[in-house]
Order: sequence, then structure tokens, then C-alpha cells
Amino acid sequence: MNRLRGNPWATLVVLSLGYFMTLLDSTIVTIAIPSIIDSMHATLPQVLWALNSYIIAITVLLITAGRLGDRYGPRQIFVVGVLLFTVASLLCGLATGPGILVGARVLQGAGAALLMPQSLTLIVASFPRERRGTALGVWAAIGGVASVLGPALGGLLVNAAGWRWIFLINLPIGVLVVVAGLTIVSDLRTGRQHSLDVLGVGIASVALACFAYAVTNGADHHWGPLIWALLAAAALFGTGFTVRQRQRQDSDPLVPFALLRIRSYTVTLGIAAAGTGATFAITVVAALYFQSVLGLSAFRAGVILAPASAMSMLIALVAGRLADRIEGRYILLTGMVVQGAGILWTALLMTGSVHWTAFLAPMAVIGTGNGCSIAPRTTVAMREVPQALTGAASGILETMRQLGAMVFTAGAVALVQGLQSVTGGSGPAMRAAMVLPIAVLALGAMACLALPREAAEQAEPAVHAQPVPSD
Repeated sequence: MNRLRGNPWATLVVLSLGYFMTLLDSTIVTIAIPSIIDSMHATLPQVLWALNSYIIAITVLLITAGRLGDRYGPRQIFVVGVLLFTVASLLCGLATGPGILVGARVLQGAGAALLMPQSLTLIVASFPRERRGTALGVWAAIGGVASVLGPALGGLLVNAAGWRWIFLINLPIGVLVVVAGLTIVSDLRTGRQHSLDVLGVGIASVALACFAYAVTNGADHHWGPLIWALLAAAALFGTGFTVRQRQRQDSDPLVPFALLRIRSYTVTLGIAAAGTGATFAITVVAALYFQSVLGLSAFRAGVILAPASAMSMLIALVAGRLADRIEGRYILLTGMVVQGAGILWTALLMTGSVHWTAFLAPMAVIGTGNGCSIAPRTTVAMREVPQALTGAASGILETMRQLGAMVFTAGAVALVQGLQSVTGGSGPAMRAAMVLPIAVLALGAMACLALPREAAEQAEPAVHAQPVPSD
């Protein structure tokens, strides 16, 4: 493997495999919920925590993980993340009770949070500007593969070997990625020593944990006093974190305010939150509609949703290459308009009198729009970010995506619940709730118009990462 060390395409394969594992485990567990309940004699809320705890752990730790990569080197943190994720997968597979499973899933989420921003940082550092969009398109397409493969592979493993193998399958992949990460991926660093704001990490983690728990579990608590208290606590700690970061701007803050002065980066944060949030919201509402209103099986509902994931994967590859040749804001704008049109088409079909196959075409349109957005928004966001800040920028970008997914999914579900008594049933309520992802995409499309024009020739950032000699 020494001949492949530093090869950007070999590096991309290694990083994509790690990214693939984290996204696969965000979807593969859903299909195994009934088997886990029967095996552990657990309740549905207990097992649902195995899903939510993973998402919450990722959201809480992403910003910190990005800064750890700046301090200790993205390759080192990537390998540590994959190793932690792999060990946690073994613990999940050996879990004897729901509490142990949830704890192991938290460790899995921590490992995923460590490796995710490093993947983006290393891709940006490994590829020249003119090939970066193509590389990010391949990386983004891996997400589409994981989304399509997760439920199908999970069902196959559960039927053939039992639910524990949805976690144990990560072991050989994780070992391969750790070895390849140490032997193929270059140790790229800026040459500058970074300190870590431990107090800032604590404040940010508490704020994000309160917010993530409140948003993820608000519906289960009927948006009662506990949820509002947690949201108030999140706002309080968030304000404290902002004050802390203002004081730390001259000594390695977790959130460098210099990033927020980069217009293309700041605007794209909102676009990323809107695009990811709308995608998750439409997926959840559509899946509920197909099963609870049309009475379809989980398998057939997955078949209807499959064109969206498949088209996202295919179009992401093309859009990534286009982002190397034309302005990314035009591709982003096109993607959001197309995705919004697909959601509107889906809403118009939700009358209860159409055959389920009629939804396949609008789902493909939704996937086409989403695929147009995945790679270009990352390319546009990171275009003017100095190399020394790519770790922090990657962590913040991934955090905004996670927050967008949680907020708008919870908003769509709450809207469905609130509209049921007004519209006279679940079907009309779900159809009316489609206005939320459409409105979110409309706002994202308007934000695309606020992106600055790209210069014909753009110089590379002044601070470059350099390979560190092999250990």
C-alpha cells in the first residue's frame, strides 16, 4: 500500500468507506427494530433510543471533532473515529439489554462524529480546486448508496443471521479502513499548533445536547414543560457559548468568527440546513403516508422511496463534475427548484385515490433535485475557507446539516399532528404538511441568489497543509 500513500483517489476511497459505514448505520437499524424488541424483551421507546442516541451524539460532537482534527491532524482523528466506531459496533452486536445497546450506540455516534468532518477536510486538502467538485460528488454519492442499501441489507441480515449482524458487519470494514487510513492517507497538517477550548467544548456540548434531545423527543413528550425547559437551557448555554467564543477569537476558538465573514460559507450553511431538512422531512412524511394511509407494507414503501435515493446518488456524481466547470450557485438553485417541484407533485397525488406506482416518478424528481445540491453546496461552502480552518468549517457545516434534519423533521411531524383535527384525518394533514419542506426549499433557493459570483481564476488559500513524514 505504500505506493498508494498520498494518492488522492485512493485516499477518497478510504474516506468514502468510513463515511459509508456511518451513514449505513443511521438507516440499517430501523428495519431491525421488531427483532430487537423481541430478542431483548424491550419496549418500543427503549429501542427507539438506539436510533435517537446515535443522532444526538453525532450532533453534539461534530464541532468539537472538527477542531480536534485541526489540532492533532485530520488523519489521526479520522483513524481514531473509525476505530471507536468499530469497537462500538462490536459492543452493539454483543449487547444483552436495551441500556447496553443505547450506550454502545452513543459510542458509535461519537466515532462517527470524529471521522465525518475529517473526511471532508482531507478531501479538500488532497484534491486541487479544479477536481474538488468531482471528488466531493463521489463522496456525496456514497451517501446515496448507504441510504438505498441500509434497509435492504438490514432486512437481508436480520432474516439470514439475526439483528446482531447489522452491527457486526462493520468489523471487517472498520479494520480495513483503519489499516488503509494509516498506510494510504497522508498526514496533512497546516504546521501550526492549535489549542483546544475545553470550557467551550463543554458549553457547546450541553447546548447542543439540550436542543437535540428536545427536538428529537418533543413529540413523545407532547411538547410539554420539560421540552420547553430544555429549549430554554439550550438558548442560555448557546448565548454563553457565543460570549465565550468572542473572548477566544485570538486563541483558537471552536467557531472562528473569520469563517462567518466569508459570505459564500455563511450563506451555504443556511442552504445546507434547508436542503437536508427538507429531504428528511419529505422522507418521513411520505413514509408515514404510504404505510398509515395507503396501507402499504414497509417493503413496498421502501420501493417507492428508492428512486429518490438512487437518483440522488447518480445525479450527485454528475453535479460534482459540473461544479468544477460552472458556478455552483446555479446548480444549487436548480436543485432546490427541482426538488421543490417534486415535493409539490407528490402532495398533489396524496388524495388517497391514486395507485402507489404513481409516486415513483415524483420521487425520482425529488432525488434529482437533491442530487444537484449535495456536492455543489460543499464545494461552494469550502471554496474560500483557508486551509488552517477547514477542520472547524467542516464540523460546523456537518452540524448545520444535522440540525436542519432534526428541526424540520420534527416540525413536519408536529405539523401533521396539529393539522389532523383541522383537516379531518391523517391523509389530508400529511398532504398539508408538505408545505413545510416546499417553503424551506423556497427559502434555500432565495439564499442561492445571495451567493457571491465565483471569480474566473481563484487562487488557492494562502495556508497549505503539508504532509508530515511517515511515523
